Amino acid sequence: MSNLWDLSAIQPNTAVVLEGDTLPAMFWNGVDKRGAQVWMRQKKLGIWRTWTWSQTGQAVREIAGGLMSLGFVPGDTASILSNTVIEWVLADLAVLSCGGVSNGIYPTDAASQVHYLCEDSRTTILFVEDDEQLDKALEVRAQLPGLAKIVVFDMEGLRELDDPGVISLKALREMGARYVGRQGDELMHRVKACRPEDLAILVYTSGTTGKPKGAMHSHRGLVHTVRGYNTLVAQDERDERMCFLPLCHIAERVGGEYFAMYTGAILNFVENPETVPENVREISPTVFTAVPRIWEKFYSGVMITLKEASPLQQAAYGWGIGVGTQIADKVLAGQPVDGFLKFKFTLARWIALNNVRKLIGIHRSRFLVTGAAPISPELVKWYLALGVPMLEVWGMTESCGASTGVPASRIKPGSIGPAAAYNEVRLDPATGEILVRGTNVFMGYLNQPEKTAETIDAEGWLHTGDVGVVDEEGFFRITDRMKDIIITAGGKNITPSELENELKFSPYITDAVVIGDKLPYLTVIIMIDQENVEKYAQDSDVPFSNYASLTRAPEVQQLIQGELDRVNRKFARVEQIKKFFLLDTQLSAEDEELTPTMKLKRKLVQTKYAPQIEAMYR
Repeated sequence: MSNLWDLSAIQPNTAVVLEGDTLPAMFWNGVDKRGAQVWMRQKKLGIWRTWTWSQTGQAVREIAGGLMSLGFVPGDTASILSNTVIEWVLADLAVLSCGGVSNGIYPTDAASQVHYLCEDSRTTILFVEDDEQLDKALEVRAQLPGLAKIVVFDMEGLRELDDPGVISLKALREMGARYVGRQGDELMHRVKACRPEDLAILVYTSGTTGKPKGAMHSHRGLVHTVRGYNTLVAQDERDERMCFLPLCHIAERVGGEYFAMYTGAILNFVENPETVPENVREISPTVFTAVPRIWEKFYSGVMITLKEASPLQQAAYGWGIGVGTQIADKVLAGQPVDGFLKFKFTLARWIALNNVRKLIGIHRSRFLVTGAAPISPELVKWYLALGVPMLEVWGMTESCGASTGVPASRIKPGSIGPAAAYNEVRLDPATGEILVRGTNVFMGYLNQPEKTAETIDAEGWLHTGDVGVVDEEGFFRITDRMKDIIITAGGKNITPSELENELKFSPYITDAVVIGDKLPYLTVIIMIDQENVEKYAQDSDVPFSNYASLTRAPEVQQLIQGELDRVNRKFARVEQIKKFFLLDTQLSAEDEELTPTMKLKRKLVQTKYAPQIEAMYR
């Protein structure tokens, strides 16, 4: 169990732990080296089932054989339309082992988006999870003449299907086993023929401005990055991770699947997105990477549970977190922790804090990693006070994930850390934009050379669109997106993300979009946390019939006003938010207002809710 004042368990590892200069070479070296060791676990019908490296290798060999028997050749693209399941990884590694290009599609995408992504990537084989995803593929199949076959992971509900263009994963594996029996050496010939400079994967950006763009990543860039990650947040074969973010997102694809493949850490797959809180308590990961929304949700859950606790339990937590905060303050200031304070913290953990960690499921975690969006510094400090270091990383799809990272030896809440050792990071002297250069930077956008030229300049610097500052220690801090900075009618420059992060620290607020560009004062559109606000309403006898009526209830409006007042007290008068509007529609990843990673799209929200925004300025 990690101690906040002893960070020796988090040391960077610069050694090469697995040879291979392409992803398939690395994977097959891992199969040879780790054989009977467990690599993946997935819960099916209430039982955790394990996959050893050897079992994984056999499945990948058979799927790859099936692909080759269907005429899949090096350079062809296969897409995967599925939630985060083990079959996703098997299909991905089989495609790469064949010398193909692997592309992921969000399971929440509509049929029209599936059509666009398959057409743009020239997909010849499409893997789908189940009947729901198959329906989308069949709806657009006639418009995809290049699509040769659809492979279904889970055939439940499709027993009677008779379609020559559709095959089950089981049947593909059987076909592949026969093919490998006849053409035994072909797969390894393909693996050896794969070159570091070859295109390996496509990762489509979420398309908050226009159609999604396919970011192209080479084997060289991916191998360089996963080796680099071990110098940032090292893990090894003793570690257990949770695999639950979408695998078509760069964070889980590179920081989850490929990084675990390189280091040998065990990947535990959750049952579905709704069971994450329950599964994390079962898995108790030793290394836990998540987006800020997950960390906010865990914090909210603890705060709501505390309200129901007895006065004695509340007092024990209050004292314990107070001691933890004293430790956190000393660690953040770089000061030594004396023996008496260590003793008090040991007592605090025994009395209260260990229970909080177990309630979340982070009691075995050596450290936590947060990224993909800004996080409140207060939240980082809260996890530190529990005794679990939280390290913030920053990067983007185009930089293959993390480009900066906060080291465990020097945590600075609110900072994204210095440049990672495997790339360069600097500020544009004219605009303050953060620029990245290195082998990890992507090859460009598929079929969009003009967009590539706008993003990577002549000197190889990737223009990220994030504006930041850097301190004397080389630690960067993001101040905002270039296109998001607000200049009020009074000429005041406002960083909306700072206000939004403070609001999202509330257990009752899931997301917020601050408005005010060229306007006399600031307003905000808020998405409430349905679960916590519903509980508040029930506990307070507030009548409501549906989600919309809940958001309109005067007591709920007053609750959110209280949260807004709390945030406003931290800012100067010109930076304070005067009015708010609660979204009265329950949004999910299928709705256009949200990105697949559940963030509100600023521009779209401002356009769609223009009448409500105008009303706040009357």
